[in-house]
Amino acid sequence: MGILPCHLSCHRDDESQSGSSHLHSESSTSSISSQPSLPSVPSLTSSSSQRLEQTPTIHQKCIATLKGNSYVFSLALSGKILYTGSSNGEIRAWSQDSSDQDTPVDNIVATSNSAVKSLLVLGDKLLSAHQDNKIRIWKISNHLQQKYKCIATVPTMNDRFLRCFSEKNYVQVRRHKKSTWVHHVDTVSALALSIDRSLLYSASWDRTFKIWRTSDFKCLESVQNAHDDAINAIVLSKDGFVYTGSADKKIKVWKKHAGEKKHLLVETLEKHKSAVNALALSDDGTILYSGACDRSILVWERENSVKEGGDRHMVLVGALRGHNKAILCLAVVADLICSGSADRTVRIWRRGIDKSYSCLTVLEGHRKPVKCLSAAVVDDNTYTKDDSQPDTTYMVCSGSLDYDIKVWQLWTPVFFSNSYGFVQK
Repeated sequence: MGILPCHLSCHRDDESQSGSSHLHSESSTSSISSQPSLPSVPSLTSSSSQRLEQTPTIHQKCIATLKGNSYVFSLALSGKILYTGSSNGEIRAWSQDSSDQDTPVDNIVATSNSAVKSLLVLGDKLLSAHQDNKIRIWKISNHLQQKYKCIATVPTMNDRFLRCFSEKNYVQVRRHKKSTWVHHVDTVSALALSIDRSLLYSASWDRTFKIWRTSDFKCLESVQNAHDDAINAIVLSKDGFVYTGSADKKIKVWKKHAGEKKHLLVETLEKHKSAVNALALSDDGTILYSGACDRSILVWERENSVKEGGDRHMVLVGALRGHNKAILCLAVVADLICSGSADRTVRIWRRGIDKSYSCLTVLEGHRKPVKCLSAAVVDDNTYTKDDSQPDTTYMVCSGSLDYDIKVWQLWTPVFFSNSYGFVQK
């Protein structure tokens, strides 16, 4: 395993996936490309977008290609460490510390027998969601050669034991099968943390999302039958709204109001014509981006007026177009929106003062669909433009079904430093 220049040939593989009959984001690209691109929704892309794509207003460089040995399903950036989760159940850690480059260290920090669908870092713990219906909690080690210890599997043994004796704790999960409500009974597809990091939200292809207390990972709530089909994405806003995107083509908005014991449905956003694969929120939580197999990124904005119940609802303002196959992943970093697609590209968008959007650049190089994204602002940027105010430098990482992770650096000044090369941890 190692780093290869971005221009070298990538692994090739068969994209076909076994699994659920739901229309998930692993659907074949032939069916993906046949989906309509929502012609009835107005485009938010500025008239100069085509010119901007040809002459990008932001510089970009692929500074590393990290070679894997299976599909890359999930990414998480934490400081100078990039975590990657794969279809073979391996979790790898890659370090940005250039001093490690000559150290032949095995960077597989955790292994399981099930594909890793989502990753989150919570303090000294790494949380992973899996295709075997479980969430695993790993204790992060500070030693390069030491594997991470799995300290819990969620639902925990104590949670399962407490729920198994009472009939009221069982719910119907299939025609002739019941399970306790703390269990996910299909792939756990996405994870999200509350702003204060006291609660963990998990979404699943079993059509539920659940809330866990991060102090002991006890299941506090399960929203049963939240959707009519698999839930592929979940995001949380700073003001307490929960957004879920599903293969049933819907986005649902939930909130637990003061005095309420459970999350209640606030509204349902229906405009996509195919499975919703990805969601992302602006930093202030007022703009929601949704990506689906219809090849469009829909932009929803919070209304200024307060509706009945005291909430301001989301309204559709338009679509971002440019990808020619399904949108599989989204990420927001500062003022940029990043989108990864089955068309093998990553697009970088920015919202203008007039609320129109520009595609600043297209990142190309993957040989298979881009399945996951993670992005961050580079903190220790020392380069300035015209010796004045420092310009923002971004790190964008993309994982693909070609087994590779590409690390991109985006910046505005004419100067560039390749000081953030990833190496194996």
